Amino acid sequence: MFTARKYIGAIAVAGTLLSSATLPARGQISATVPYDEKLTRLAEVLGSIHYLRNLCGEISNDWRDEMQDMLVAENPEPFRRARLIASFNRGYRTFDSIYVTCTDQALAAIERYMAEGLGLSREINNRYGE
Repeated sequence: MFTARKYIGAIAVAGTLLSSATLPARGQISATVPYDEKLTRLAEVLGSIHYLRNLCGEISNDWRDEMQDMLVAENPEPFRRARLIASFNRGYRTFDSIYVTCTDQALAAIERYMAEGLGLSREINNRYGE
C-alpha cells in the first residue's frame, strides 16, 4: 500500500529533478518535451486522486498543491501549462461524474492511481532527471 507521504515525496523529487532537466531556453516556445506524455498523465492522476481522496474523507488540498508544485518546478510555457492543468481537471471531473460517495470501488481506484502516480514519478525521474 502506498502512503500519501511516500507518494508526495516522489512527486517532490520529480519536481526537483525536472526543474534541472535540459529544457528549451525561456525565449523558445516548445509545445512538448520528451516526457510530456508521462507528465500529462501524472497531472491527470493527481486530479483523480485529489477528487477521490477528498471524497473518501481526506479534506485537504494536498494533491492540488502537489500539482502546483509540479508546475512551479516544471515552469512550462503557457500552452504546455494549460494542457497540464486541463489534464488535472479532466482527472478530477472523470471521477466527479461517477462517484458521489466513497465506495469500495473508489478506495480501490485510489490505490491504483497512487501506484500509477508513484510509478510515473519514478520513471520520469529515472529517465529525464539529472
